[in-house]
Amino acid sequence: MYVRTVTLRDFRSWDQVDLELSPGRTVFLGSNGNGKTNLIEAVGYLSTLGSHRVSSDAPLIRLDTQRSRIGATVVNSGRELRIDMELNQGSANRAQINRSPVRRTREILGILQTVLFAPEDLALVRGDPSERRRFLDELCTARLPRLAAVRSDYDRVLRQRSALLKTAGRQARSRSGPAEASRELSTLDVWDGHLAVHGAELLAQRLRLVHDLYPHLEQAYRSIAPESRTASIRYRSGYLPPELLDADREPQSDDVPALEQILLRELAAARVKELERGVCLVGPHRDDLDLMLGSAPAKGFASHGESWSFALALRLSAFELLRGMGTDPVLMLDDVFAELDRRRRAALAAVAATAEQVLITAAVPEDVPPELQARPLRVETSGEVDRRISRIADPDSEAAVSLAGTDEEGRP
Repeated sequence: MYVRTVTLRDFRSWDQVDLELSPGRTVFLGSNGNGKTNLIEAVGYLSTLGSHRVSSDAPLIRLDTQRSRIGATVVNSGRELRIDMELNQGSANRAQINRSPVRRTREILGILQTVLFAPEDLALVRGDPSERRRFLDELCTARLPRLAAVRSDYDRVLRQRSALLKTAGRQARSRSGPAEASRELSTLDVWDGHLAVHGAELLAQRLRLVHDLYPHLEQAYRSIAPESRTASIRYRSGYLPPELLDADREPQSDDVPALEQILLRELAAARVKELERGVCLVGPHRDDLDLMLGSAPAKGFASHGESWSFALALRLSAFELLRGMGTDPVLMLDDVFAELDRRRRAALAAVAATAEQVLITAAVPEDVPPELQARPLRVETSGEVDRRISRIADPDSEAAVSLAGTDEEGRP
């Protein structure tokens, strides 16, 4: 799989980009603030419908504009598909496949698969559980695109149920509202059922992913840091029985109905506490992924180098897992070689050398291992208003990408 063309309109610091790419390794070279990360961020958005840098779409739309457009031509096993996204201020985003509108933006998921390694990935090891849940869910969706609908339904039910808990809790504590509270509680039973249905399917896919990812993770970490302790992962949940959390356990076909019954039981048991606090205390939105080095958790115990190694191992294992499905995802490396020591650079370069397409950003050519023989595209500030790509040179020479004088966030 590779991206043949990328087009941007009013995305981040760019007002217009029309870029042709090819299989192999391409490096976007340029000083910090020139917009090189914005280019691979756009490609990543078409793969996941999210940015690796921000949690909302608003910063992706160039300042003083109302919409942003991202498009790419994806080639997979000789078949070309065009995907386009329009991000809108104050209204719903829209998507197209081969220039034809689709009802839901998530319908483009699965057409382009990417694995991105960036400095922000340290948060996978050191950050909040939400970072690790996002890693799991995006990788689950890459393997099974229909899971995007399950995630959307689960989030919608969670919002509705949480609002109902707040309302019912207030009314139960009010002298004037026992009847209203009783009606709210009967409605809550219905939402419990919806949460259990969607939550069970999401849980089943997460548990299957942890089982399938575990051996790749162990091998990837060993190749990066052979002198370190053994790396492992384990799904963490306060309501699932221990036997379901074992990464060595082979997922079963009847896991979904069993998980649904567990969720229903735990939701009923937590009802009083949930009403007191006004929040949903049971479900995959509360879970985490334990990252272990030997018998100690990586978070809080790993050194800086071990944290980098674990984050890199997670991404490399994700790449190998997706590759095992029959096609290479596009590997994107955002300004990471400069952060890695010689051994980690070599391990990452070894995987990159075998990928069908690799997109790299770097400040200077010396940051990129020479054995990758990457085709350079220079992203540089020139002129005051012309932010279009001015020249794409012959593949055997260095190409130039012109960008007006703006920083990474699009400010002059």
